[in-house]
Parts: sequence; structure tokens; C-alpha cells
Amino acid sequence: MLESWTELYSNSAVLRTAVLYAHVAGLLIGGGAAVATDRLTLMAPPNDAHQLRVVAGVHRLVVVAIAAMAASGVLMLAANLETYLVSKVFWTKMLLVVLLLSNGLRLLAAEAAVRRGAASGWGRLRSASITSLVLWLLIALFGAMLPNV
Repeated sequence: MLESWTELYSNSAVLRTAVLYAHVAGLLIGGGAAVATDRLTLMAPPNDAHQLRVVAGVHRLVVVAIAAMAASGVLMLAANLETYLVSKVFWTKMLLVVLLLSNGLRLLAAEAAVRRGAASGWGRLRSASITSLVLWLLIALFGAMLPNV
């Protein structure tokens, strides 16, 4: 079945374009929304109720975008398994994705802490936002490096 997918993917410019588009659109939409929200969080005064609503409102969009990137990423991986399984760039990108997902959980916990009135909540939220910014940019960098390995 994997060989059939590889052949179909390799021989269809339309299919390759559609899968890559889903991946890039997910990065643009999810990463863009996350980065914009992170930036606003870093500029907001501590415990800003409006910014907390913005942060809460972006979660679903980012999760859907990450799901689109995951699905399209699996399709691209399956089409060129031999190349990616031995690629240090690929595995570094996957590690960064895991760190991003872990940081997302950290961000949710920090957001909940702010809502509970924990003194450290806003600092934790800011820290998670900085980490998010860095990870999204690194994932984009390693994604751009992948076709060149």
C-alpha cells in the first residue's frame, strides 16, 4: 500500500501540490494565529482579561491547523519514507513539534493559573508564549530545510 501511495504521489503534481498546500496553510493559519497571540500576550499588562479571552479563543484554530499539518505531514512522509527516516533534519523537526505540543499544554496550564488568580500565572503564560514563538519559527526553519536534505 505504501508503494502505491509513493507512486501516486510521485506521479501527480496536483496531489503533491494539494498535500503541500495543506501543510503550508496549516503552518500559516495555526502558526500565524499562535505567533500573533503570543506577541499580544507579551505586550499585554499582567492579568489582562481581554488578552485571556484572545488566548482562549485561538486554541481551537491552532489545534485544527496542527491536525492539518500532521495529516499532510504523514502523507509526505509516507511518500518518501526512506529519505525522511534517516534524516537528522526531519527528526529534529519532529522533536520541535513534540516540544511545541508540550508547550501548548504548558500554556493551557498557565492560562488556567491566571484565571484562578495564581500569582505566578501571568509570568508562566508569558514564558510559554516566548517558547511558542521560538518553536514555531524553528519548525518553519527546519521545514524549509527538509526539501534540501
